[in-house]
Amino acid sequence: MPRHGGHPRFCWVQDPERSAGAPSLGLLWLSLGLALVLVPLDSVVLWAPARAHPLPPQGPPARFSGTVPHLQDVFGWWNISCPVCKALFTAINFGLKKESNVARVGSVAIKLCKMLNIAPPTVCQSAVQLFEDDMVEVWRRSVLSPSEACGLLLGSTCGHWDIFSSWNISLPAVPKPPPKPPSPPAPGAPVSRVLFLTDLHWDHDYLEGTDPNCADPLCCRRGSGLPPTSQPGAGYWGEYSKCDLPLRTLDSLLSGLGPAGPFDMVYWTGDIPAHDVWQQSRQDQLRALTTITDLVRKFLGPVPVYPAVGNHESTPVNGFPPPFIKGNRSSSWLYEAMAKAWEPWLPAEALQTLRIGGFYALSPRPGLRLISLNMNFCSRENFWLLINSTDPAGQLQWLVGELQAAEDRGDKVHIIGHIPPGHCLKSWSWNYYRIVARYENTLAGQFFGHTHVDEFEIFYDEETLSRPLAVAFLAPSATTYISLNPGYRVYLIDGNYPGSSHVVLDHETYILNLTQANAPGATPHWQHLYRARDTYGLPNALPAAWHNLVYRMRDDEQLFQTFWFLYHKGHPPSEHCGTPCRLATLCAQLSARADSPALCRHLMNENRPDVQSSWRRPLFC
Repeated sequence: MPRHGGHPRFCWVQDPERSAGAPSLGLLWLSLGLALVLVPLDSVVLWAPARAHPLPPQGPPARFSGTVPHLQDVFGWWNISCPVCKALFTAINFGLKKESNVARVGSVAIKLCKMLNIAPPTVCQSAVQLFEDDMVEVWRRSVLSPSEACGLLLGSTCGHWDIFSSWNISLPAVPKPPPKPPSPPAPGAPVSRVLFLTDLHWDHDYLEGTDPNCADPLCCRRGSGLPPTSQPGAGYWGEYSKCDLPLRTLDSLLSGLGPAGPFDMVYWTGDIPAHDVWQQSRQDQLRALTTITDLVRKFLGPVPVYPAVGNHESTPVNGFPPPFIKGNRSSSWLYEAMAKAWEPWLPAEALQTLRIGGFYALSPRPGLRLISLNMNFCSRENFWLLINSTDPAGQLQWLVGELQAAEDRGDKVHIIGHIPPGHCLKSWSWNYYRIVARYENTLAGQFFGHTHVDEFEIFYDEETLSRPLAVAFLAPSATTYISLNPGYRVYLIDGNYPGSSHVVLDHETYILNLTQANAPGATPHWQHLYRARDTYGLPNALPAAWHNLVYRMRDDEQLFQTFWFLYHKGHPPSEHCGTPCRLATLCAQLSARADSPALCRHLMNENRPDVQSSWRRPLFC
């Protein structure tokens, strides 16, 4: 699987270097957007000027820089007034409420998907039919709404374009306490072991012997066909390819946890279903939720488990409407099922906010508050945020309230979530960064998944951008997707005693070596891959130690290659990670704030064009 800039391409996203057979959801969305442009909607607006509709956004408004001037010229040439513009888009909106017109948009999108070779024909058809209703509804209420579209095309006197506009949350007037790094625990102080599971991606249709390099976005399953006679088929326990895991591998993981335990609690940060995102139904997603929840409960018994919502839990994938979306399009079908499945683990107060917005807070032990965020409300891939991306569900403002209350009580806080903050929409990410800086004394740990690899993100003080004040740990996935060993993480935390700092003291990673496990006559053996402080020579696991590690890796090629090997869970790509790749990878560890290449270059003391061009946050799902 081609990789660039230190970031594996783990998802169905637009990327010029994606492998063959891994189509782009971004491109599929674009095909739907082009369909909105191309479908004449002649039953509604026969006289609409060709190419007069804006394309759907793929990110911040700057992405429109090439399209908007042309559209403005078109509208200017037609001498369309503000009332006519609003009447036009009102008519378009009315037309898109009709089922027949949505079907026509979908039909054109399918043709475009096939014509542009975005995906195999069957995937094009299934994906468009799955996404079309929600996507058309979103565009109708955002990009194609009269106020948004006419504000973009004719200026602020005719409307207000604010798709992905900047915004700020409010911080309390309470002065920030002076920074106070945690004291090392006394010798013999209790240490807690926290099991961390993420990105399990169970494939109900996984089938040994099938083609691991099929044309579909996900292989090693029924429908993948047989491999060429010269190539081996999918392994029994998993495969180094664009494949997810059979249930037996997850059963093996959970049943074989003994040597890594015992555990005081479990953090589980989502992505339960497989990557067959073009054909998932709500029934499929709920089956995955209940099956894997039951499996976790079966093997972990009385150990408390605290989950977070991943971006794959919904269908269509990444589709998480904020709570103001009501009815059948809302996420209540999913949140209600989660509340029912996770009720044995969560108190009533947590279940209440889980049902509303997929996030919650609770106190797992005295002096510690756990906050589980729904990071889909920061996701670049969550198309519902086109309607309104300003602090969806009020989650960040709620987070500020929880952190201020914890500071007032003298409690420490752990945050868990799926998508890391550095991979979020810019305004959300920068606001989160401000919150972390304000409550650095209260935040004891941040734990995320999503990227499928083993990495971290560092937060710095906003005044000088030089003092590391927090670190978010990004744990590797259970799934093999793409071309990785299965794995899981164990965090060693300052334990449960009065005055505990509750900070991370160290962490360990465990893997299943697929080459060994799939050998004839072999049985799966989950092995200890490494322990962070021993492997990297860290004095502790505090932010400054990880900051210093990045600079050591910049100057020590051998140390970086150790990191590169572990980053990929013991199965790195065959391509060598040269200097631009190394520096781009290290830059990603240095910034927990999205879209901050200047910050990265400042911290790396580099001004090289190859590093500047290769540093970017990929959009994972």
